Amino acid sequence: MAMKSAKDLVAEASREVETLSGQEAVKLLGDPNVVFVDVREGEELQKTGKLQGAVHVPRGFLEFQADPNSPTHKPELGAGKKLVLYCGSGNRSALGAKSLKEMGITNVAHVAGGFPALQQAGGPQEEVSR
Repeated sequence: MAMKSAKDLVAEASREVETLSGQEAVKLLGDPNVVFVDVREGEELQKTGKLQGAVHVPRGFLEFQADPNSPTHKPELGAGKKLVLYCGSGNRSALGAKSLKEMGITNVAHVAGGFPALQQAGGPQEEVSR
């Protein structure tokens, strides 16, 4: 079996999950049935801030914090709400959304272009303290 590249995995994930543009995602801000999830690393958030009101879950912890049976579960990721993931470019969020979908969380999407696309679409930002 041939090895898949990271690019192949991201392309496959993008075909399998809902992908939103920055503009489409910003229109969902304020919807009580939508939770934005920033899957970037903490250092990235400290440099650039995050989308106002977004929940921070580093990509490496996503599956654990989404799993209601995990001791590190974040309740914000449950309750049947639509989860909209974003990262720095759209790659990690695509992979994360696919993984959540495979876990049975079907109401999930990711933002193509990541945080920069949300910024360009006028998404409100907040600083992240150390």
